[in-house]
Amino acid sequence: MYVCGLDAAVDVVGGKWKPMILWALYAGRTLRFGELRRHIAGISEKVLIQQLRELESDGIVHREVYREVPPKVEYSLTPLGTSLNEALIPLGVWGDENMQQLVANRECKKDGKAA
Repeated sequence: MYVCGLDAAVDVVGGKWKPMILWALYAGRTLRFGELRRHIAGISEKVLIQQLRELESDGIVHREVYREVPPKVEYSLTPLGTSLNEALIPLGVWGDENMQQLVANRECKKDGKAA
């Protein structure tokens, strides 16, 4: 199914929102759906539900349903999700260190200039 480990990892975290969901759940945080949505600016409810379902089916996110009125659902990282998040930390550090250059490069390309 996968060609290499990177192929498997990118399949799990691919897209714009999954890394943001993982980051919001980082460090053992347990969040309810509404809290999670507030932590991820710009994500729609539909997309968040879809992405959480995919992460849950991959064993990355744990979904705990409390049978009460109104229903309460909490999300947290599984041990597999925690280890994946730890692997993403260097990528986040790289992004922080190079964000200004990346933005400048994109602006230059939009303006038709070289960086």
